[in-house]
Amino acid sequence: MFGDIIKKLRTLRNLSQVQLASALNISKQTVSNWENNNIMPSVEMLTAIAQYFSVSTDYLLELDDKTYIEVSGLSLEELTHIQQIIDDIRKIK
Repeated sequence: MFGDIIKKLRTLRNLSQVQLASALNISKQTVSNWENNNIMPSVEMLTAIAQYFSVSTDYLLELDDKTYIEVSGLSLEELTHIQQIIDDIRKIK
């Protein structure tokens, strides 16, 4: 459910509900309501959440299980290093 996804993303980043609310310019109560599946965010807020966590809106809505890493502004050399790390992690699994 949406609330579980938001809570997981938030806790993986070691964020409190207050910190996430502050980052999104909303109230802590709104974050709590999302996590308890009492309300859903607006389309505009859903987009903001996706951008904040570097995931797609489809991921937030459980239509896609892919996650993304924001790499804009990195050099080709830096991107190559990141890809090597990802490849190494996949080999371990």
